[in-house]
Amino acid sequence: MSNEDQGRVRELRRSVASSLLGVEEIALPYGAAGQGLTLATTRGALGAILHEPERPAGGAVLWVCGARGGYAGPAEGIYETLSEELTVRGVTSLRLDYRHPADLDESVWDALIGVQALRSRKCSRVALVGHSFGGAVVIATAAFSPDVSAVVALSSQTHGAQGAPHVSPRPLLIVHGTADTRLPAWCAQRIYGWAREPKELVLYEGAEHGLRECRDELQELLGAWLPRRLEAA
Repeated sequence: MSNEDQGRVRELRRSVASSLLGVEEIALPYGAAGQGLTLATTRGALGAILHEPERPAGGAVLWVCGARGGYAGPAEGIYETLSEELTVRGVTSLRLDYRHPADLDESVWDALIGVQALRSRKCSRVALVGHSFGGAVVIATAAFSPDVSAVVALSSQTHGAQGAPHVSPRPLLIVHGTADTRLPAWCAQRIYGWAREPKELVLYEGAEHGLRECRDELQELLGAWLPRRLEAA
């Protein structure tokens, strides 16, 4: 990382450190899992949904979506399913919405605020998971935060993901469908080529951008990979 890049990292860390002003609980629609939150920041309010285990083990996952934002994630809302599943393993989850969807720099800032919010809840190890545009968000975020322990990029775009080498020595998991017509599978292969070890590439045959076709396999993969990497961090 160049001296200029290192200076940008330090500046962004200082900016984020003093930018989370408070957290307010809000109601979610009936039947929705988790606790609704509003994160008040110096740049405006961030929406989030918290899934907190009865006995937290210190590990946490921050989930972010694609360029349209939201909370559900790919594969028919797999973020909510996995967030609830992981609480049984003592893992806290925070599903985060962007203030300005599709703005990469602002979304990275949002993710850093999410990491800070989890750290304030005594989560000492944080994994990041992002889909599509969010894949680039979490890869870029890892370069700015020493609190990130692992990164998962699902159906990721390449724009903004050039920082993949800086995820190392933390593990990076890259997942893509071979039938993705929005962001072809070569995007995952390119990111994998940029990244340093430890890194893994999983391609699901016949799966499209939303990974609906491989939902069960993806749930099994992430349900095992995330706790294992958090425990090892």
